[in-house]
Amino acid sequence: MALPEPIPVEALFAPPARSRASLSPDGTKIAYLAPWRNRLNLWIENVDSPGSCRRVTAEDRGLLSYHWTDDPRWLLYTRDQGGDENRHLYRVDLKDPGAAAIDLTPFPGARITDLTLPAARPGKAVFCANIRDFARFDLIEADIASGELRTLATNTGDTATGFLYSSDGDPFATEMTAEGDVRLSRWNEATKQLSHIALFDGADYPVGVYPMEVTADGAGVLVGSSRGTDRVRLVLLDPVTGEETDVDSHAVHDLDTRANAFPQLPSPLILSRTGELIGVRYLGERQVIHALDPHFAEVLPHLEKLSDGDPADISCDVSGKRWVVSFVHDRDPGATCFYDHSTGEARLLFRPRPDLDPSRLASMTPVSITARDGLRLPSYLTLPVGIEPRGLPLVLLVHGGPWTRDSWGFNPAVQLFANRGYAVLQVNFRGSTGYGKAFTQAGIGQLAAKMHDDLIDGVNWAVGRGYGDPARVAIMGASYGGYAALVGVTFTPDVFAAAVDIVGISDLAGFMRSQPAFVRPALASNWYRYVGDPAIPEQEADMLARSPISRVDDVRTPLLIAQGANDARVIQGESDTMVDALRQRGALVEYMLMADEGHAIENAENLIALAEAVERFFHQHLRQDGRTGI
Repeated sequence: MALPEPIPVEALFAPPARSRASLSPDGTKIAYLAPWRNRLNLWIENVDSPGSCRRVTAEDRGLLSYHWTDDPRWLLYTRDQGGDENRHLYRVDLKDPGAAAIDLTPFPGARITDLTLPAARPGKAVFCANIRDFARFDLIEADIASGELRTLATNTGDTATGFLYSSDGDPFATEMTAEGDVRLSRWNEATKQLSHIALFDGADYPVGVYPMEVTADGAGVLVGSSRGTDRVRLVLLDPVTGEETDVDSHAVHDLDTRANAFPQLPSPLILSRTGELIGVRYLGERQVIHALDPHFAEVLPHLEKLSDGDPADISCDVSGKRWVVSFVHDRDPGATCFYDHSTGEARLLFRPRPDLDPSRLASMTPVSITARDGLRLPSYLTLPVGIEPRGLPLVLLVHGGPWTRDSWGFNPAVQLFANRGYAVLQVNFRGSTGYGKAFTQAGIGQLAAKMHDDLIDGVNWAVGRGYGDPARVAIMGASYGGYAALVGVTFTPDVFAAAVDIVGISDLAGFMRSQPAFVRPALASNWYRYVGDPAIPEQEADMLARSPISRVDDVRTPLLIAQGANDARVIQGESDTMVDALRQRGALVEYMLMADEGHAIENAENLIALAEAVERFFHQHLRQDGRTGI
């Protein structure tokens, strides 16, 4: 038995040939992202003329998403500046092929959030933006054709964190209380007053109440609620009384709320072109979709049989006859299909990575691990293809957040390591979301404690079953996962033979103090509640004790640290300080600083360079002989 031929790093980490396809409202065109000068840009193609492709943007930073408007003449997209997360809103005119995209929010240092295209306001885009005051987000309406901006609600309070547009009167406001709870209120723009509607316990929602979306008719607010239950279900909130009426739920699974942390992922709410709710997503080991609309209930089985993956992006024309769907899959990522419900026609539009042979990729298998205190840890194990999975070098890959989760699907890093002969383990440790609020709240006060114990218990599980070699275990992660990697080499240095930290936190108190002004009110519901408030001396001392920077002298593991210079969340100083401290005591540390990146490493050349560096680093510190590592 032998491993398949090595998959080139570029095949896994270069921009996909195509991705994120979406059907125009009139059903005549498909928009998608594809590379131009090694950056993902926006292209269109006529549905009935395959190959009639035309690029419509020329951005020097890759796009993550875009939006059709009600008028198929216009496309909207957002992009930041060098990874600073200050996203601006841009408009593309498909009737003027030679025209450059127009920045509708050309305000340095400002950013937009919560973009919506309300069906009740054709030709308009509504979003929150901190144009007037970087610490406060107002509700803004843009006329798409003219670019004219109009303020719908001026945030004059200290507690309002954003607004929700309503077609039925005044907008709604989301507030963060001093105690870290989330409050929904109605905003009166004339009086600049808030009328409180409902209060949500912040401990249940460490990254905010999600989803929270006004219905198309403005008669209520759709909310992902766990009030009175452990699981997140979908309810309709009465805007007058605050009463919740159940809309849909799953007996076992939470709503799939990952898009709250990663907006490029599909929303749990599947909406028609007119904004009506037609389906809801839940996520366990795999995805489950509940169809709430009779027509969508007819269409969904036809979409699902196009792939053995899970439906991801779903779009349709206004009539609901023509559909485009992409799929999440561990070995055939992003396969995208067209389906015509009126004729039954179905065809593959594209595979984003056509050079990847699914038979050479490794299957991601859901596994259940029992923590030392009995808590069940839903996890994923990926083993190399072609060799006996015994005594392999093991990579513990830790997700960020920490308030998100790992899930089934294609992960280029996982496939790279498996192709090189490593076993890869992803543990959803306590504090992760998506497994009920009790599981998330089990992480309160447990950074560098039980949350880390869960990771070590995962390693012991894999080693105990013979998959991993205890002398060749690595830990790697980004953001919170980077913090976990640093905790691994400082709190449990004898477990790991190598570690990779990507934009990870080294000093918890310093990290919280460096957050932008508009982020700070939200810290009360997550970081302050789960970790501590650095303004309280006793809690600051505890945070320092849980910070890797306080235990640099314990590091014996070779360490690779990668950092984006423009990171607005975990600033460069976090990594600089850790690297300087390690080098002063002669520890083995490599440092990659990327001048044109932020918290997410996005540029293809940087992704490839980082992957190559990690591959070399692990080969140096985990291998025994040759590519199999056996």
